[in-house]
Amino acid sequence: MGNSNFDIYGNKVILTFSERACFTTEDVVNSDLFKKILTRCLADLKRKNSILLKIFDDSFDADEKNIDLLIKIIKFLTRNSADLLPVAVPESSSFLKDKHLFNDFIEYLYNYWRSFERFIVCDSAGREFDQRPYRAFNDMVEPLSHLIRSTYRDVAENITNLHPRIYRQVIAGGEVGVIATPRRLNLPPGPYEKLQNISVIRQVLLYPPLILNPPMNKRTGMYERIPKNPLDLFDLKKEEWLCYPARVGHLVVLVYFHKKLTELGLSLCNLFEMADDEDLERRPDAVFVFGVEGNALDGLAKMPTVFYDDEANDILAGAVPGRDEFGYFGYVKKMILTLHNIRMMKKGRMPFHGAMFRILLKGNKDLTLLFIGDTGAGKSETIEAFRALGDEYIQDIIVIADDMGSLEVLPDGRVVGYGTEIGAFLRLDDLQPGYALGQIDRAIIMNATQVNARIILPVTTLNTLVFGHKVDYILYANNYEDIDEDHPVIERFTNPELAFKVFKEGAVMSKGTTTTTGIVHSYFANIFGPPQYKNLHDGLAEKYFQAFFKAGVFVGQVRTRLGVSGWERNGPTEAAKELLRVIEKQ
Repeated sequence: MGNSNFDIYGNKVILTFSERACFTTEDVVNSDLFKKILTRCLADLKRKNSILLKIFDDSFDADEKNIDLLIKIIKFLTRNSADLLPVAVPESSSFLKDKHLFNDFIEYLYNYWRSFERFIVCDSAGREFDQRPYRAFNDMVEPLSHLIRSTYRDVAENITNLHPRIYRQVIAGGEVGVIATPRRLNLPPGPYEKLQNISVIRQVLLYPPLILNPPMNKRTGMYERIPKNPLDLFDLKKEEWLCYPARVGHLVVLVYFHKKLTELGLSLCNLFEMADDEDLERRPDAVFVFGVEGNALDGLAKMPTVFYDDEANDILAGAVPGRDEFGYFGYVKKMILTLHNIRMMKKGRMPFHGAMFRILLKGNKDLTLLFIGDTGAGKSETIEAFRALGDEYIQDIIVIADDMGSLEVLPDGRVVGYGTEIGAFLRLDDLQPGYALGQIDRAIIMNATQVNARIILPVTTLNTLVFGHKVDYILYANNYEDIDEDHPVIERFTNPELAFKVFKEGAVMSKGTTTTTGIVHSYFANIFGPPQYKNLHDGLAEKYFQAFFKAGVFVGQVRTRLGVSGWERNGPTEAAKELLRVIEKQ
């Protein structure tokens, strides 16, 4: 459009410009992007043998001449009534045979455009948009939506000579806008040089709810350590990539993603805080390249989802292919967290796969609880069940970690915990009825009509993640066992050896979030780093479980029954109620 470049990948349109793209409705219709979308729309209608094509002569063919004619007609209709069209464009007679059908075509074209996932990149090179982001977004992103909507309305009104009585102010332009600037970062020499000057995202403008349909809705396999740096194996065209600099707890991870995976890369804004300028001055803890083209990563490991521990440069490097089979947000999120966990182990902290939250009960009880368990074990769901218990018991709930974090034993013996994410990546099916709708104005929703539909929501702050909270309860989230006299909802372990055994087995009933089914086991319910460094983690875990009991931490398991048929919703609620009773007795 206007002074812009655009890329179309499947159902995604990425617009890149350094100044306002369009000023008038005629600019919109004159743009190369409009012609491309119109051409694709006509091809789609022809494939369907749609009745809308009856606006053309029977001999219609979507060739250059007819497309240019249609553009000429639409351009005229942005300013003038259809009654004047036969005089201005004599060859337009067929379009007026049925004005209602022609109007239906315009409606279809508008909705066809809006069926794309639409992203705008404001190129800040030499313009310092990142120093005045609100003005940049207000001048470059907001007006485009208004112009496209106005173009549709002007054309429709000039065809029908009627004004709508109901105006729906849908987002007709970009659904996400970003300000990005080429920037040299504090990266090591050698293969990392190819990452330099890829545009780094500095601000994001989001119009929620954002409804996305990535190619995949599940993740499989684990991230495998390889003996060579994957960055040596491929090249990058910097104009095809963007970088999201993520604050992952105390760490900085530079996430480079190919534009064909823009919807996944930009969804990180709801999950990880963006690194600030001061963060970007220091060397990152890890880099992650998501969307490597071709088969450069194939054959390096069982799965081409790999990372390299560059001990010489004190940095980790991860990479995942760009094929559709890896087009799932879990591949982005979990690689980032794998790299985080490895860095934490090397610093002497014990990573956990779990949910940690601080709960303030009436009566001045202030406790921090950690649920450890694999994906689908009921961790986040139990936290939400706590919220649903209401004002009668709970004064406040502060989320510290929704999925991953780390523990540290301080010199005085206290056990403290840290988080990694400001957001949560939740299964829609496992949330309390109505919860997702209550948060819809902040949400990114993925694969809404499929199994494992997900919602990404901000739930906490970076300051909360990195504070270091004293841990009072550590509970394994057991989603597969039913309740009886020998299997209570809350079971406290009597010694560190028994606790170590249960946590290490990492049993869980799979909930369809990956390609596994039934009861599965994973080392400490965390395949994201600990198994790849098992000797290091074993030593840390033994030390930490001894420290838990020495510090008087309540260590046990909570049976959420999320994987037990019929208890998918009530199980976490009952677990939350029982845990409240246990807490009140302490």
